[in-house]
Formats: sequence, C-alpha cells, structure tokens
Amino acid sequence: MSGIVSFGAYVPLWRLDRAAITSRLKGEKAVCNFDEDSITMAAAAAIDCLKGVDRGGVDGLFFASTTSPYKEKQAAGIVAAAADLRHNILTADFANSLKAGTAALKLALDSAKAGSAKQTMVAATDRRQGPPMSAFDQSCGDGAAALLVGNSDVIASLEASYSVSDEIMDVWRADGDTFLRTVHPRFTEVEGYQRVIMEAISGLMKENNLVPEDFAKIALYAPSARRATDVARSLGFDAKTQLQDGFFNIMGNTGAPYALMLFIAALEEAKPGDLILLASYGDGSDAFAFRVTDQIKRMRENSSRRGMKKHLETKRMIPDYKTYWLWRGLLNPGLEPYITHHFDQVAPTILWRDRNQILRLHAVKCKACGTVQYPAQRVCSKCHAKDQFEEVRLADKKGTILTFSMDYVDSEIDTPVVVPVVNFDGGGQMVCYMTDRVTEEVKAGMEVEMSFRKIFYRENMGLHNYFWKAVPIRA
Repeated sequence: MSGIVSFGAYVPLWRLDRAAITSRLKGEKAVCNFDEDSITMAAAAAIDCLKGVDRGGVDGLFFASTTSPYKEKQAAGIVAAAADLRHNILTADFANSLKAGTAALKLALDSAKAGSAKQTMVAATDRRQGPPMSAFDQSCGDGAAALLVGNSDVIASLEASYSVSDEIMDVWRADGDTFLRTVHPRFTEVEGYQRVIMEAISGLMKENNLVPEDFAKIALYAPSARRATDVARSLGFDAKTQLQDGFFNIMGNTGAPYALMLFIAALEEAKPGDLILLASYGDGSDAFAFRVTDQIKRMRENSSRRGMKKHLETKRMIPDYKTYWLWRGLLNPGLEPYITHHFDQVAPTILWRDRNQILRLHAVKCKACGTVQYPAQRVCSKCHAKDQFEEVRLADKKGTILTFSMDYVDSEIDTPVVVPVVNFDGGGQMVCYMTDRVTEEVKAGMEVEMSFRKIFYRENMGLHNYFWKAVPIRA
C-alpha cells in the first residue's frame, strides 16, 4: 500500500498587501525575502516534513519547480544536502510545468508500490513572477510543499489516480524570460484549466465508481477562487463544505506546489476514513484519491511541525511595493545584498571540500570530552585531543544570541546587516548572518533557529551560494 507517510510546508514570513500594487485590490500574498528562492523554500518544506522522521529511511528526493535557479545543475541534490539526507539516494528534478509536483508525486507513489524505493521525498516549490502590476503580479504567491511517500505507516493511502495530457498555449515562460506570458484570461481559464481539470477528475471518478458524496475534501489547483468554485459545482461537489480553502487572499497562487499545499491543509484537518481528492493543472492534469488512515493521529502529536496552518498564522508585512521589487532583484539588477571584498571570488573546490559544513551545517563533537565546535577543527579547543571527532548536525538546533553587531554600510538591500554569535542548545557556537528580523527587536539572549538561505549570486560565475542564517523563532 503506497501513500503519504509525512508532510511539511513552507510559506515565507513576509506578505505584500495587494493594495500596494493597485489600490482597488484586497488581501495579501506571500513573498520571499531577498535571500530566498525555490531551493531554499524546498529545503525548508523538506526539513518541516522530516520532523519526527528517520532521515536514514529516505531513499530519494524529487525536486519539482518551474523556477529552479539553475538551468543545468540539479536542485534536488542541494535540497537533499540541506535536509541532511544520505548520499546513496536517488535525486531528480521535475520542471517546466505547473503539475511538476504531482508528476513527481505519481512517480514516487509508483516507486513505493513497486518496492524500488521505500520512502521518497517530493519537494515542490515556486517563485514565479508576473509583469509589474499585472494579474500575475497580483495573484502569484511564493511557497513550498513536501510530501514523504512510502509503503508502510501511511497517513493517507492512494486509492486511485488518473492523468490527462493536454497541449495548449495558455501560460508559459520561454528560456530567458523573466515574466510569465499568457493570452486572454477567459481562454486560459475556461478552454484550458476548467476543461482539462474537469476531464481528469471525471475520469478518476468514473473509472473508480466514485461520486462527489464520497469525498470529505477536494484540493484543487485553480487560477482564482471563482474558477475553483465553478469546477467544484460543475462536478457536483458542495463548494462550501467540500472545497478546500485556496488561501487566495492570504497567500496567493504558489504555482507548482499550490495543489500539494492545499492537499496538506486538507490533511491537517482530516479524520481517519476521509477520502480526499487532489487535482493539479499544467499542460494537463493529475488527479488522485487518498484515504486518510489512523496514522494521521501520529502527525498531530508532533507539535514541532509547522505545516500550512502554523506558517500562515505567522507573518510580517513588506513596507511597500518598492521593497518587493528590490527583493526580487528587478529594481536594481545585479545589486548584491552584501558588498564585501571576500565575496569577490568563489572557489567551487572549497564549496565541495566543506560541503558538509556549508550545506548540511555539520559541526564536530569531540569524542574525548564532548565539546562541539564549528567550523570543524583537528584539535579540540577544550581538552586538546587531536583528530578525535564525530560530525553532528546543528541545522535543527535552536540557540540564543550571545552578542551581535550591526553594519549599516555593507548592504543596500539588507540594512543593517545583523551578524550574531549564536550559542546552540546542547553545545556549539557560530558566527552567521541574521535574516527575517526586525532590527529593533534584536538583542542578546534572543532565541533563534537556523534557516537555509542564499548568501549571494555571483553573476560572472552563474553561481548561487547557499548557507545557513539565524532567524527569530517562528511560532
């Protein structure tokens, strides 16, 4: 029996009031900070999904996105390293379609059913961009979803699936394009979205003798709340009681992870025995029917997992539309967040050599006295034992700020640059950047946690440099 073993999500802390785009608009949308992208969000969702899960049992990771930072380099490998998964796993990227996430999910489910992989992580994420003040600019939000798929201890078992492929030029982005392109909205929504997703859902129900009343919730990708309601009613569902809230006014349409994020929100409220419909859209549609099991109670016992609900409950507002465009790198292209001389060159050989310290945030623990040190050293700073260390993970440790500095000169995007010294619970100390903070609230003794972020992008090398930053603990 294949199905969902665990789930996690990530919604950025920051929100943009849509009235900042056009005064007549209501609601808000989730927006990445300047140091976030599809890879960092996927890593955050994957780490959320792994709360209470044995990392050693994960056999693969599939990354799904239409906005990977790299054209030729596997993003799944970076996310797997940030999530501290084993080296001997299968990694793959799924791209170029809004249903990349459900395509990866289908393959993961098939692998679990066939027994070729006991557990596979699907991490879907997007950071799409519409032209300034366009409909896409108003509706697109940022976010990520992660589902751990397996063949035992599942919280939701796969009952049936049905897929449709459809060729239509409705929404696209050519190689080199910054912004999304589309044609007339009615054509894309009615002849594209509505026709195709209804075909997939109808096919699933007909093939498996299902009726609308069989489902407790339906989680549908949709370009707008109106279209989701239209589809639900046209297929005989009760939009008021069965249709999962699309979070259009508090998060926006997140693209490839959107349907999976709504599915996770439905699972958070589901009861054992509930049947949930999941349907995506993008050059076709994938539809799934999942049956919730008694194992769902296990998920609710883990209070450390944030999922959709806790992420949506915590937010901070971006001050204005200008800041939004500055964070996107479009107001002043090429502007680096930190202008410091030692960032002028990056050595891929050093990034490779220290990849466990950089991507996995591994420190070393002295086998003789238990002292934790970061970065790794050959000699223990306390007992002076030499080469007697084991690696330990700091990424999931909370800590407190011992002291900090603020630099008002080195950045035109993140002013002031906050550099804290963090003491980790259980031992270990590091110096790093701090993000997602309010300057006036930073103080010694402040509790923090670690977040995988982008440090900078070196355009002349085409290299995205990732590391860990301290962030205030998100409730």
